[in-house]
Amino acid sequence: MFQVNALGKACPLPVIETRKALKEHDAVQTLVDNRIATENLQKMARQLGCSCSVTEDGPAHYTVVITKGEAAEAVPEPVAQTTAVRDDSYIVVINSPTMGTGDETFGRTLLKNFIYTLKEQDVLPDMMLFYNGGVPLVTDTSESLADLQELAAAGVQIYACGACLNYYGLTEKVAVGEITNLYRIIEILRTANRVVRP
Repeated sequence: MFQVNALGKACPLPVIETRKALKEHDAVQTLVDNRIATENLQKMARQLGCSCSVTEDGPAHYTVVITKGEAAEAVPEPVAQTTAVRDDSYIVVINSPTMGTGDETFGRTLLKNFIYTLKEQDVLPDMMLFYNGGVPLVTDTSESLADLQELAAAGVQIYACGACLNYYGLTEKVAVGEITNLYRIIEILRTANRVVRP
């Protein structure tokens, strides 16, 4: 079995290296040092229609084994059910705790109002992506949490960068949406009809 040693490697390297290895090998064993990496690898395995098993070898050592051809079928990423039609579809990217540049306090107020106003739109976004300074907005202390939960309930897919959450020590505080990886974020941005960034 081919082995990928991704210990100490930041997102999305474990996913990228494993995906490359699966192009040439039927089974790949990947070593990682955090839980988010195991979740990202499991999501990738589901997308590819592979079987996946995870073993926790220690507090910072996990072994993920992905095998081709043993899962029933590939499971595509869910598609948001919103009022939008395809030509009106868009995603929203939030990568800062403020909206625009200038006074920080005012910028935070603007961003809070932007998210509130977003849920009042006739056409909701398909997805919202949060990374870097934007990830605190999906946590349990966010002033926008209630609005984001309403958007999620209305079918908007909310994704937060796992490496970013880990960097800021917020992984356990996520209160809305799903944790994802940079590889998936790039896929979403690359294929989006329109990207809105406040």
